[in-house]
Amino acid sequence: MISDAQLRLLALCSIRVENKSVDWSLLARCALRGELDSLCNGHIPEVSAVAKKSLPVLRVGLKQSLASYYGRIEEEITQAEKVGAKLTTVLDADYPSNLRNVRDLPPFIFYRGHLHEEADARSVAVVGTRDASDIGISRAKRVARELSEAGFTITSGLARGIDTAAHQTALAYQRRTIAVIGTGITRCYPKENRSLSEEIAKHGVVLSQFWPSRPPGRDTFPRRNHVTSAVSLGSVVIEASRTSGAKMQARVASEQGRPVLLLQSLVEQQEWARRMVSASAAFAISSTEQAIELLTSGAVRQQSPHPRDTGQLSFDVE
Repeated sequence: MISDAQLRLLALCSIRVENKSVDWSLLARCALRGELDSLCNGHIPEVSAVAKKSLPVLRVGLKQSLASYYGRIEEEITQAEKVGAKLTTVLDADYPSNLRNVRDLPPFIFYRGHLHEEADARSVAVVGTRDASDIGISRAKRVARELSEAGFTITSGLARGIDTAAHQTALAYQRRTIAVIGTGITRCYPKENRSLSEEIAKHGVVLSQFWPSRPPGRDTFPRRNHVTSAVSLGSVVIEASRTSGAKMQARVASEQGRPVLLLQSLVEQQEWARRMVSASAAFAISSTEQAIELLTSGAVRQQSPHPRDTGQLSFDVE
């Protein structure tokens, strides 16, 4: 049963005025600070550029009652329930703890499978290109296996290539894995990974930050990268070109203050990776043991997050 507070938060996420929404991460931050009532009364306590931009949208959207948005919410929740998905929000105790620590957190998550606070707090993203080489796949499998054996949960994005190899390896060794998808929870992309998605839901969890019916889009996968990074302690990038989504995740992770660990082979091959290492925005690693040491020893220099305050990558409501 959805609570009144959850329903009001979801209603605020449903506001759409002239194809604009209130920034979802802004809503999440305010709700997390106990400011839901202020939002429902048309006030945004946060002082920021994105708050200033969102305030007119919020006030126009509230000219009709929040209850007018409940029908759409009920339809989405019904669709989620049909595939066995559940809902958690920033207002709930089971919302992933790692997500609470970043500025660009999603206000809600639909998920299939089960959340595990202790295990999920020790998750590490293993990501890379969809067009992976054979040696890239081999490296992904080794990193995923060795991180799993060290007690880490493996997070990735269910994409072809490196992501698929990381998930499959964790499952093969009966270890926990988290798939953060770039669609609504009722969908699977790519379609050939549907059986993999089902296996992950049985033995780990599949997460979506979107409305359950949301189809894949050019904007959904960049937004997915924010959550893949944020739900993890750090991101290990195996293989990625300058146009790869994994490159974007490396940048996002650095902005979120998460450790970015780039394989030495990647650093040697890609100029963007060398620039990140030179700028102290990432570490070059030559072994999984080195990654584990950096993740567990406190040697990683936690950078102060410097998120974009303009809301360009706000979580869409469509």
